[in-house]
Amino acid sequence: MILHASLGTSEMEIRRNLGRLIKNGGITLGGYKKAGIYGTLNCRSGKRMKIENRVFFKDEKEAISEGYRPCAHCLPEKYKLWKSSQEREDY
Repeated sequence: MILHASLGTSEMEIRRNLGRLIKNGGITLGGYKKAGIYGTLNCRSGKRMKIENRVFFKDEKEAISEGYRPCAHCLPEKYKLWKSSQEREDY
């Protein structure tokens, strides 16, 4: 998991490092650390969150291993699968 704060100190440094990691495949997903949700980098919901609450992941396996769940907006099918697995665990 890559925390937003670990990408640099200035906004320009953060943007440059983030862009470099996205371009070389080091980051493919973003997350919301307060709610434990991960989604695509283009998700409208994800773009609205405060910068200090953002985290980034190399892939879905990493996000899931960190305890994050799929976003219902940008990953609806994966969210439905996750939700149904949670409902089965409740029984």
